[in-house]
Amino acid sequence: MKLPRQALGLLTILIIVTAMATGIYLRLRPDTEGAAEGTPGEGAVSGLPESASEQFPTDVAQPVVGAEVVRDTLWIAVSAVGQAAWVRGATIVSEVDAVVQTLPVRENSAVGAGDILLQADTAEYALAVARARADLVNAQARYQEMTLNDDEITDPQVREARARITRARSGLIQAEVTLRQAELNLERTTVRAPFEGRVADLRVVEGQRVSPGAELMTIVDLDPIKVEAQVLDPELGFLTEGRRATVTFAAFPGETFTGRIATINPLVDPRNRTARVTVLLSNPRGRIKPGMYARVSLEAQSFPDRILVPRSAILEKDRRTMLFVFEDGRAKWRYVTTGLENDELVEIVASEETSMVEPGEIVLVDNHFYIVHDAPVRLVDVPAGTAGGGAG
Repeated sequence: MKLPRQALGLLTILIIVTAMATGIYLRLRPDTEGAAEGTPGEGAVSGLPESASEQFPTDVAQPVVGAEVVRDTLWIAVSAVGQAAWVRGATIVSEVDAVVQTLPVRENSAVGAGDILLQADTAEYALAVARARADLVNAQARYQEMTLNDDEITDPQVREARARITRARSGLIQAEVTLRQAELNLERTTVRAPFEGRVADLRVVEGQRVSPGAELMTIVDLDPIKVEAQVLDPELGFLTEGRRATVTFAAFPGETFTGRIATINPLVDPRNRTARVTVLLSNPRGRIKPGMYARVSLEAQSFPDRILVPRSAILEKDRRTMLFVFEDGRAKWRYVTTGLENDELVEIVASEETSMVEPGEIVLVDNHFYIVHDAPVRLVDVPAGTAGGGAG
């Protein structure tokens, strides 16, 4: 029986498709025998990790910063605002009527005690000195002439009285005073620094004529410098002169200056119920300038013998307070109970429901926010005295 030509064509196409499908299947089928013998099969990609642990290794130590737990005194501070001011300053005024000849300084120039600040024209005053000396010579000649025979007076008291009267009548006393005044005026044409400091508020230029009493400049001593803070009335009772103070300035972000409470004004301003507390700071390079705005933290109440850690060590997990302790290369978390605290330190207190830390242990204070319990870590820094309570 002969098949129709159309049916024969369909059969041929079916045979070809079946053969192709069989070939593809055989090519893609895993080689189970090869896999069993330890050789990678056709579908495996050699060299790639086959588990999440291989893709993301968990044994790499995370770099962290630690700080030592200490037993120390915790100071609770009083905060206030204020501004810097010079401790010692003087406004320099002219004492003569003259023209400014030389001006060797400018504003912010550093000067020592006795250094020349200004030199005025001396011509007029030098002539006055010469004239006074000539008058003195004439007066001395008159005096000698008037006392020529006084050596013959035998009574010493009479001779002394006559000499005193003759000095006045001859004009000798007046001539001596006039010469001294002329010499003083000549000296005053040279203006010198009264003490070591810096030049501020310069008000004259070379060639300018100044008169007696005219303000020339100001000299300020900037080391030490003081900060005058306004402290609220209820907090004054906690402060004592000599205690430590820390000061920050808007001009130096991130930098802290340490000083001492110098004085506490006994008078409270009734308008704002504050009193002035003065803090002295070392300022050898003159960086802190009078008038700079300052924030001041004054040591007030002290609580000795406390277990202290830096504030940055304290974290919160599931609404509970915890921290990480460095133990044998790993970060071990501990739930803790906190007590008193200040801007830098937190007290850890014993509790039946939480753990405790001991002096000498290392707690993590940086790069520890996203690590887990028992994670491998390595210390890259342990700042000295990071958890110190501060000496009163």
